[in-house]
Amino acid sequence: MDNQFYDVCIIGTGISGLSTAAFLLDQQPDLRILMLEKTEQSGGAISSYHQDGFLAEWGPHGFLDNCEASRELIRFASLEGELETTPLAEFVRYVCLDGRLQCIPQTPLRILRQPLISVPAKLRVLADLWKKPMPASPSVAQWVEYRFGKALLPFADAVFTGTYAGDINKLKIDAVMPGVRALEQQHGSVIRGVIKKMFAKRKGDHKRKGMPAMTSFKGGMGRLPQRLSEKIGDKATILYNTEATALTKTDDQWQVATGATTYHCADLVVALPVNTGLPLLRHAQPMQPPLASIPEARIISVILGFTEEAQIPFGFGYLAPEREERFSLGTLFSSHMFPGRAPQGHQIIEVLVGGRRHAKRLQLTDNELINYVYQDIRQIMDLPKAPCFSKVLRSPYGIPQLESGYTDLLAWRERVMQGEPNLHICGFGWKGIGINDMTQEGRKMAQRIITRQEQGDSAEVKGVYF
Repeated sequence: MDNQFYDVCIIGTGISGLSTAAFLLDQQPDLRILMLEKTEQSGGAISSYHQDGFLAEWGPHGFLDNCEASRELIRFASLEGELETTPLAEFVRYVCLDGRLQCIPQTPLRILRQPLISVPAKLRVLADLWKKPMPASPSVAQWVEYRFGKALLPFADAVFTGTYAGDINKLKIDAVMPGVRALEQQHGSVIRGVIKKMFAKRKGDHKRKGMPAMTSFKGGMGRLPQRLSEKIGDKATILYNTEATALTKTDDQWQVATGATTYHCADLVVALPVNTGLPLLRHAQPMQPPLASIPEARIISVILGFTEEAQIPFGFGYLAPEREERFSLGTLFSSHMFPGRAPQGHQIIEVLVGGRRHAKRLQLTDNELINYVYQDIRQIMDLPKAPCFSKVLRSPYGIPQLESGYTDLLAWRERVMQGEPNLHICGFGWKGIGINDMTQEGRKMAQRIITRQEQGDSAEVKGVYF
C-alpha cells in the first residue's frame, strides 16, 4: 500500500485535471500527485489537427485573455512565446439574417444604432426596465422574449448556437447565464443591473483595459494540454490507458480501483465530463444525483481550404439562427483569426454542423457533408472555386446541455463536496464549458485541497500539544 499511496489522485487529464495539478504543484511542489487517464493522451476535447500546412481544431478554438487563472496556467506551461491573440475590438462577427451576413457591432450602443431590428423592437428592449423578474426556471427563449421582446430571439439563438450548439427552447437561463439572472433578481432589470455594474467597475478600476482578445497558440490549442502534461509529468505521475473503475471511501482516505491496481489517496479529484464522472460518483455516494446524465450536443467540423480567390469576409466568422433553415450552424474564419493556419496563398475555414437540433446530420458520410456544406456557404459568401482542401473532423466529445434539472445537479455536487471535504468534483460541464471556466474551477479545487490539508496538519499539531 505504501507504494500506491498519494497525497492527491486526479482522475482525468483534460484541462480541468491538468489545471488542478498545475495549481497544486505551483504552490506545493512536493505533493505526491497521481493522474489517471483512460486514453493514450491528455487534453480531452482539446486537440489540434495538422495536414498539408493546414491547422484546425477538433474542439475549442481559443479562449478570452481576461481570465487570471488561464494566464497563470500559460505561465506555468511556459507558453508565453507561443501565444496568438486576436482582439475583439478589431475583429467583427456576423449573423446570417434573411440569407445575408449582417455585421454585428461589438458594443450594445452600436448594436442599437444598426438597422438589424425595427424601431418598435428597439423600444421594446427598454421594457426590461419595468419588467418584474421572471419566476421559476424559464428557458433562454422564454426569458429573452419576456424581458426584451421577440425580435431579439434570432440573436440569442445565434449566441447559444455558437456556445452550446444548443436549443434556446431547452437551455435554461439560470444555468447558462446565472450572472445575468442574478442582475435581474437583484436590480429588477438587467439593463439597470448592467449600468450599475459598469459604473461600479469604472469607479473602482482606474486601469481598465479595452475589450479582451481571443487567444490560441501557434501550434494550435493542442499545445496547451501537451505542454502542461510535460511540465506536470516532471513532478507528478501520469498513467495513460488507465481507467478508474470504482471509488471507495475508507476512513479518511479514498481508494481508486483500476483494471490491475488499487490506488489510495488523501484527496480525490474527479475531473471528468459530467456524463463520464456521474457513474463513478453515483456508486461511491449515498446521496444519489437527481439526474443519471444530462443531454449532449455533438457537432462535426468540416474543414475547407480555399485559394486567395475566395472572398471570405474579414472577422471571426458567422452564426446562423435556426429560423434561417441553413445546413450549417456557422463558420469560423480561422486563417483570418490566426494567420499561419493555411499554406501561403490559401485560406481555411471551419464549418460547424449538427448540434442539439440536427443530430441526424452527423450520420451523413464525409463526402455528403462536404458537398452540403459547400453548397450552403457559397450562397452567402463569394466562393468562385470549390475548396482545394477538405477534411471532416468527428469529435467523440459532446457539449453538455444545461437544460432542465441541471441546476439541481449543481446543488447536489455542492452538497456532496460539503459532506466529503476530501472529494473534489470538476470537469467539462460542471460550472461551465469554456476553457476559462475549467481553469478557474481547477484553481478552486487546488486551493480547496491545500486549505483542507493545511487545516488537517494544524489539527494534528494541536493534538500533539493539547
